[in-house]
Amino acid sequence: MYHSWWFRFLLLLLTTNIIVCSIDRLSATWKIIFVKIPPFNISRFRNLSNKEEFKDNRSPEILKKIYEPFISKSFSYIKSEQTDKGFYIFAEKRRWTRLGVYTIHLSIVLMLLGGLIGSIFGFEGFVNIPEGEKKESIQIRNTNKIHKLDFEIRCDDFNLSFYDSGAPKEYRSSLTILENGKPVVQKDIIVNDPLHYKGINLFQSSYGVLPSKEFVINFMSKESGMNYKKKAMIGQEMKIPEDMGTFVIKDYMNSYNFMGHNIGETLIGILTPNNIDPAKIILPLRYPNFDKMRKGNFAISVADYKPRYYTGLQVTKDPGVWVVYSGFIMIIIGCFIAFFMSHQRLFIEVERGGKKCKVMVAGTSNKNKLRMKDNLKEIAKNLAGLT
Repeated sequence: MYHSWWFRFLLLLLTTNIIVCSIDRLSATWKIIFVKIPPFNISRFRNLSNKEEFKDNRSPEILKKIYEPFISKSFSYIKSEQTDKGFYIFAEKRRWTRLGVYTIHLSIVLMLLGGLIGSIFGFEGFVNIPEGEKKESIQIRNTNKIHKLDFEIRCDDFNLSFYDSGAPKEYRSSLTILENGKPVVQKDIIVNDPLHYKGINLFQSSYGVLPSKEFVINFMSKESGMNYKKKAMIGQEMKIPEDMGTFVIKDYMNSYNFMGHNIGETLIGILTPNNIDPAKIILPLRYPNFDKMRKGNFAISVADYKPRYYTGLQVTKDPGVWVVYSGFIMIIIGCFIAFFMSHQRLFIEVERGGKKCKVMVAGTSNKNKLRMKDNLKEIAKNLAGLT
């Protein structure tokens, strides 16, 4: 589904929808943020219910010299003008926080684009590599497609450890990356500790057992009771001691059904005694005395063998992952701006009334208006205490 055309089409439609809606609403916000001299309506601030008032004995001229530097410490933009009865100060800060919601929109677009990039240019596949062998191609998951890599992967060694219960505890693969036959990267990987190379990730996913390349076959003479051990390989014919003919291992089977019973891993061999027709020999690895039931001069069994393992690797490439990560970081920043920061406007008007001046402190905020009300009280308190 992730790599299907209709899934990509839905991602593209959703991305386009978010971009169009954001652009449509951004034009009005842009005019508020990127303006040199922000417009404001004095009567609007005078009629606000959210305001604080107090009186001061000092003249408007003195208060203006005190208030302006104090307000400029907390607000990025400040403007003051004389009026018939005194003066006013208009200030604002964090106009840019109105872009918080668009930051969230952009982060969603980045995550969708990252998913689209990964869907088109990425892949997910798997490969099984026996110990000592190398592969340069993988099979794409849920398909029969073979994808050739730009390098070779060699499994130098595979180690498996078990719990006391017999369950696998850890499996570790020693991998080497080869380019033009030369090793460039080597790493031991375990589950959740992959190897990264050229944007491709190699994860330890599974393992399995392969037939051993070499076995030790025991020939027991039923007449003399002597045991003869000889090394053997699949397909390699060997002579039976005491000049009793030849024996060759023809096949290895992970499981073998004998008279309705599964006897597990089994070697299938051909015994050719002198002057007698060849006979099929069944050698279950877990039942060394199995061949003693057969009539003949020799009983054959597997004395020793070393199982070979293969490592199962999950191979992935997602070139859009860093775009998605950027979207994750951006959405956190955008949410913080959108929910915890606001565009605040402050209006201070001083009017002479007799021997005292009337000071009014009003303000607005595009978000968290209750917090703004507390801020006005704090600002009015500080202004009243300034000397």
